[in-house]
Amino acid sequence: MTLPTTSPGTLQSAAPAGAARSDGLLIDLAEAARTLGDDIFSRLVALSRSPQLLVATDYDGTIAPLVDRPTRAFPLDLNVATMRALSTMPSTQSAVISGRSLRDLAAMSRLPREVHLVGSHGGEFGIDEFDDIAPQTQERLTALRSALLDLSREHPDLLLEFKPLGAAVHLRGRPPAQREAVTAWVQETCARVGIEPVRGRDVFDLTVIPGSKGDALEALRARLGADTVLYIGDDVADEAALATLRDGDLGLRVGADGDTQAHSRIADPGTVGIALAALYELRRSWLFGRSSTPIERHSLLGNGHSTALVDPNGRVCWMPHPLPHSASVFSEILGSSSAGYFSVGPAAQAADMENRADAARTRPLTQRYRDDTMTVVTRWAGLEVSDYLAPVPDDSQDTVLIRVLTGTAPTEIRFAPRLDYGAAPTSLEAEPGIVRVDNTSEPMALHAPGVDFEIVEERGSHTAVARVVPADLPGGELVLAFACGGASDFLDSVLAGDERRVRALAEGFWENWARSLALPEQMREGVVRSALTLRALCHAPTGGVLAAPTTSLPEGIGGVRNWDYRYTWLRDGSMTVRALLDLGSTAEAEGFVHWLRGILAEAPGPEFLHPLYAVDGSALTSEAVLEHLPGYAGSRPVRVGNAAEHQVQLDVFGPVAELLRDIVTARGAIDDAEWELLVAMGTAVEARWHEEDHGIWEARRPPKHNVYTKVMCWVTLDRAIDVADRFGLTLPGAWRGLREQIAEEVTDRGWSETAQSYTVAYDDDDLDAASLFVGLSGMLAADDPRFLATVDAVERELREGPTVFRYRYDDGLPGLEGGFHICTTWLIEAFLLTGRIDEARSLFRQLDKLRGPTGLLAEEYDPLAEQHLGNHPQAYSHLGYIRVVRLAAELGCSLE
Repeated sequence: MTLPTTSPGTLQSAAPAGAARSDGLLIDLAEAARTLGDDIFSRLVALSRSPQLLVATDYDGTIAPLVDRPTRAFPLDLNVATMRALSTMPSTQSAVISGRSLRDLAAMSRLPREVHLVGSHGGEFGIDEFDDIAPQTQERLTALRSALLDLSREHPDLLLEFKPLGAAVHLRGRPPAQREAVTAWVQETCARVGIEPVRGRDVFDLTVIPGSKGDALEALRARLGADTVLYIGDDVADEAALATLRDGDLGLRVGADGDTQAHSRIADPGTVGIALAALYELRRSWLFGRSSTPIERHSLLGNGHSTALVDPNGRVCWMPHPLPHSASVFSEILGSSSAGYFSVGPAAQAADMENRADAARTRPLTQRYRDDTMTVVTRWAGLEVSDYLAPVPDDSQDTVLIRVLTGTAPTEIRFAPRLDYGAAPTSLEAEPGIVRVDNTSEPMALHAPGVDFEIVEERGSHTAVARVVPADLPGGELVLAFACGGASDFLDSVLAGDERRVRALAEGFWENWARSLALPEQMREGVVRSALTLRALCHAPTGGVLAAPTTSLPEGIGGVRNWDYRYTWLRDGSMTVRALLDLGSTAEAEGFVHWLRGILAEAPGPEFLHPLYAVDGSALTSEAVLEHLPGYAGSRPVRVGNAAEHQVQLDVFGPVAELLRDIVTARGAIDDAEWELLVAMGTAVEARWHEEDHGIWEARRPPKHNVYTKVMCWVTLDRAIDVADRFGLTLPGAWRGLREQIAEEVTDRGWSETAQSYTVAYDDDDLDAASLFVGLSGMLAADDPRFLATVDAVERELREGPTVFRYRYDDGLPGLEGGFHICTTWLIEAFLLTGRIDEARSLFRQLDKLRGPTGLLAEEYDPLAEQHLGNHPQAYSHLGYIRVVRLAAELGCSLE
């Protein structure tokens, strides 16, 4: 059939209904903005960022053109495509509320079941829901149908559309005299039968059950949990729906006739399609982060207490406070600027960032760490910004973010903190030189001497905006200090004009610490940056160690593998401080052991340790979802907390035992507390090694006898025996025999003849990169044929280019993930141990090239999409990098 065209919204789809353009877009947004005008388009932009969105329309005259014969009113292809596309997006629902019967609406609209259909002006939500109606209602329906038959005999050319609960009397195209007569008949009949007619454009809807489009829209809003609604209609019957709209909603009325409560008018069904397609593209961009900054391009700020992330455009986009697992003050990295940011850059960039397509014109020239420090320097033409976290006392939970601006370029500052991940509106108060955050449990203020800020509103919250030329200010620079918590001496120094002393102290700490490390001669820069990153993830006040400073950066774009890593895993923490211990830094290892002793003192026994804890030693809160955030690149849910706390992970004792062995070996002495802790780890293994567990990868599926876990149980006993032999200590129990028993069981039951490899679990053929630890741990010799075969199998089946996947089996979660950098480093170690030096060098070089512009590594890499994934920066990735370089140095191998 040939669909009628309308102007200015003539936009037919040559593809089948629901198909998208070859470039993935339903419409060009620039063209849509011109057609719709600034007011409607800006409202659509705001609407697209709703946490839960409902898009509802009328049918005739809205998504389908008005025609003389209602049986020929088919929707425009673009309208079908957009309603369908909207219905398939996360947190988005679409609906059509029509005066037509539900059966007729379903047949005519060609819309899929994902689009909610409501017929008879809200009277029909389901095809069969009125099969059993009240006797009194049935009597009215019988009387109405009898009267309608009389009307059809009197006016045989009149179009009557019968419905389950009544009928529509169509007047379109009828002569004036007939229209007048039928109108009088409707009024008299409805009064006699006891019903209220609904008057539309050239139609009367008669139904025996009262209802309205307003009631229907309210019911849909409640049923679907919509925060925000777009409703589009074309006649007086739609005014009931438009009247229900609230602040933040948008109502559009098609056509120019009649009074309306809609916010704006729209020309015709073709233009409706343009509006819907524009909303789809805007929402897709918001949900799926089409312009999301690559994860690896973010840089970490740290001072041993707090962490923050700076993106490559100089925007602070992540900063939890007061603890690493606390709510973040700036959370833009999780998908929305409405979650908070702190931007500094050329004034031209600020305008361009509203149009990301033009942002490249004012992108920074460089961004780097100042050598051997945690200070990030971002430079544009005429502007340089140095960012760092000021030192704070060890017993303090304060956070002081310092941003130093120099240069002659006009610069715009936008300070947009958003409390509780942006879940609630944030208010600011500005006075000369300072902006205070209202309604906080502790003081939060941006200090900016000599700067006057304007407070503007952005999506319900306040943003402080100022424009300055740094070179024109006293001293030729501008120091911004965002202080969270009580004032400190360092903040006082900054405010007194002595920021350079504070910066020298901050940078001096990192420089002196880096100089104290025993560094390998090769790959110094990469090792130092990895070491600095790991040190920044160590929480000095408690001794806890973060696995990563972020939450919910996805393991697969658009997927659900989004976890909160802002906690201390016994495994990860032990491995992190052990890597630093290997470089000669002992304080972090000793701090972690002190932290672990405190955890153990509160546990009923070492065998009952959880896999992870908060850095302050507290148990985690329940894993929760932040529904209001779209997630990085639309990857939802955004989680806080981590349900893995409740898993059984019996491998955790091994890394702790290795750490203790290395601490006392490096010192050449052992104290009673250290031996007691090592014995506790062995006792836990003795009690539980034979049990199934969830393993290192925390699979959300039933426990198994995981090979890596059993190897780590062996490691626990082996390292304890080594310490006992080295220092002449007495072992409790028959640990030597148990060590051999575990090794025999692993070599027997962990091997798969089918896979010709050690695998993920006993009597299982699925490969797992962690099975490399049968050799990396020393349980098997490097030249053992089964270890060599396992290395071959992992390289053959789990490696993809520069990365190695953990496994390929179904782990009980939907979606895919990337290869894990730590698995890549394990394979490199295996290559080195087995004499495959050229292969080790080649794979290491590929890994090294994956470091971001400032030298950081996320958790994973997708070799097909060439995309970095996972929380960032990841301790696993950086400790693996250090281990590889150190092992190569020990073996006398060059990786360069």
